[in-house]
Amino acid sequence: MTSTELQTSKRISVAPMMDWSDRHYRHFARLFNPTAWLYSEMVTTGALIFGDRDRHLRFNDSEHPVVLQLGGSDPQALATCSKMAQDYGYDEVNLNVGCPSDRVQNNKIGACLMAEPQLVAECIAAMQNAVDIPVTVKHRIGIDDLDSYENMLNFVDTVAATGCRHFIVHARIAFLQGLSPKENRDIPPLRYEDVYRLKQERPHLTIEINGGISTPEEIEQQLPVTDGVMIGRAAYHNPYILAQAGIMDGHALPDRFAIMQQYMPYLAEQMEQGIALSSMTRHLLGLFQYQVGARSWRQMLSGGNAKTLADVHQAIDVMQELTDKANERQIERLKSFGEKTSA
Repeated sequence: MTSTELQTSKRISVAPMMDWSDRHYRHFARLFNPTAWLYSEMVTTGALIFGDRDRHLRFNDSEHPVVLQLGGSDPQALATCSKMAQDYGYDEVNLNVGCPSDRVQNNKIGACLMAEPQLVAECIAAMQNAVDIPVTVKHRIGIDDLDSYENMLNFVDTVAATGCRHFIVHARIAFLQGLSPKENRDIPPLRYEDVYRLKQERPHLTIEINGGISTPEEIEQQLPVTDGVMIGRAAYHNPYILAQAGIMDGHALPDRFAIMQQYMPYLAEQMEQGIALSSMTRHLLGLFQYQVGARSWRQMLSGGNAKTLADVHQAIDVMQELTDKANERQIERLKSFGEKTSA
């Protein structure tokens, strides 16, 4: 399938998450939902131009549709790296204008660029001229004192004048001083109404909403008023939310044990290539979130407890036994309830 065939009118995507949304997680996430758009971790232009390009860019064919998110503010460097993304087979390339960390601010990357919409427009124009794949922007609704709807609208209009049509909007402002990146994900209040208004006033643009969306019900609430939903850490801590979201696209709800059965060959293949098992099992800890035995599953796979594939198989067997027993108890309770009501 091509990325165009995969894209639905209402898009579900998994946010770029530093240290989390690597290729091992993306391969795992794909097993829950065949059409969700998966984003790489943010990769700076410097890391690609001067560093190990293949380590940052390689991915598995199963990950499509997959997006490379770039961090940078030099138009030529961004154009060069966008071309790399296209050559590697990414379906889209995205510019980060939302990260508020001190480290990226010092390099003029991320949310601080919202103060320079014309520079962002120059960056996007250069990226678009370099590639045929779509170029998109992920940004905040504002930063510091530039926190009004009018400021955001000016930013979007300036960038959209380049021909860019897809904006992923984190519905919180970012405070560039005084709050950590984690605090900037939680403390500034959500202003979904600003994103809804942007979509109403700029209907020709694709407006995808991000921020604080962590349940299937919340995803469903957002879809009628936006063009898509980007899920952040909720999709990492509870990846089954991707499967539940897939129902809205007509996909069948997959079984957790079937997902692990599909992922095991990948673990074996990557270990043969020298990848540490722990660098992959860390992404599996949320598989049984909210299920019986979830804590046991996390304990069996974390802290170096899973040293071999046999340990992972044993953890799966333990969870299967716990699940079977829980189902049996549920059946017995239903039988008992039925007997009481018929007496």
